[in-house]
Amino acid sequence: MRDEVSYSSNNTTLLSTAITVLGLNVVLMLVKLGVGYVGNSYALIADGVESASDVFLSVVTWGGFLLSLKPADENHPFGHGKIESLVGIMSGMALMGAAIAIAVFSIREIRVPHAVPEWYTLPVLILVVITKELLFRKVIGITEENFDSRALEGDAWHHRSDALTSAAAAIGITIALIGGQDYAAADDWAALVACVIILGNAFRIIKMSLHDALDGKVATSLVRALREEAGRHPQVCLIEKCRVRKSGPGYFVEIHVQVDGAMSISDGHALGHEVKDQLVEQFPALLDVTVHLEPYE
Repeated sequence: MRDEVSYSSNNTTLLSTAITVLGLNVVLMLVKLGVGYVGNSYALIADGVESASDVFLSVVTWGGFLLSLKPADENHPFGHGKIESLVGIMSGMALMGAAIAIAVFSIREIRVPHAVPEWYTLPVLILVVITKELLFRKVIGITEENFDSRALEGDAWHHRSDALTSAAAAIGITIALIGGQDYAAADDWAALVACVIILGNAFRIIKMSLHDALDGKVATSLVRALREEAGRHPQVCLIEKCRVRKSGPGYFVEIHVQVDGAMSISDGHALGHEVKDQLVEQFPALLDVTVHLEPYE
C-alpha cells in the first residue's frame, strides 16, 4: 500500500501546484470582470462569472484529490481513493452547469441589442486564452504522467473550457469590431458554439468517473501487461484470472496463478510474495496486489 512518506511527498508537490492554479484563476477572474465591465463586453463578463465558480471548484477538486491520496487507515482499509471519483463526478456536473449558464446568458444577450465591445477587450481575451491553455496543459500533464485522475482531468478541462469560451469571445469581438453595430452580438453567438464543446467534455468526465466509482473494467492493455509480467516468474505455470479495479489514481489487483500442486505451503507463500513484489516494482500505480495460488492441471 502507499506509505506515509510517498503521500507526504505527493501532497507537498501537488499543493504547490494547486496554489499556483488557484492564484492565477483569481487574477484572471478579476481581470475579466473589470475589463468586461469597462469595455462593454458581455461575453467577457460572463466568462469572469464562470471563472468565479472555477475558483471555488478548484479548491474542492484539488482538496478532494489530495484526500484521495491519503493512505489506508483503520476505518478505511482500502484507502480513500473513491473520493477522487466522487470529486470527478462533481467536477463534471459543475462543468456542465457552467456551460448551461453561459449558454443562457449568451442567448439573453443576443436578444437584447447592446453596444460593440471596446477594442482593448480583444488583447485581454487573447492573454486569457494563452494562460488558460497553459494551465490546461500543466494540469493534464500531471494527470497523464503521474496520476490517472478524473478529478484533475475535470479541473484541467475547466481551464480549457475557459480558453474555448474566451477564444470564441475573441473571434466574436473581432467580427463585431470589423462589422460594427450590426454584428455586436457576434461574441455571444461564438460563446454558444463553445458551450457545445464544453458540454461534451462534461458528459465524458461524468461517465468516466461513474465508471471508476462502480469498479468498472480498466484498460485491457493494463490487464494484459499484468498477466504477462506475473507469467514471467519461473515457478508460475499459468495465469488463471486477473481482476483489476481503479481506486483514485491507483489500482487494486487480484490475480490467480497456477503453480505446481505439490509445492509446500511455505514455498507457495514465498512465491506469492515474489509475484506481488515483481508486479508492484514494474507498475508503481498499484496500491496492493492479492495473489491466489491454484494447483496447475
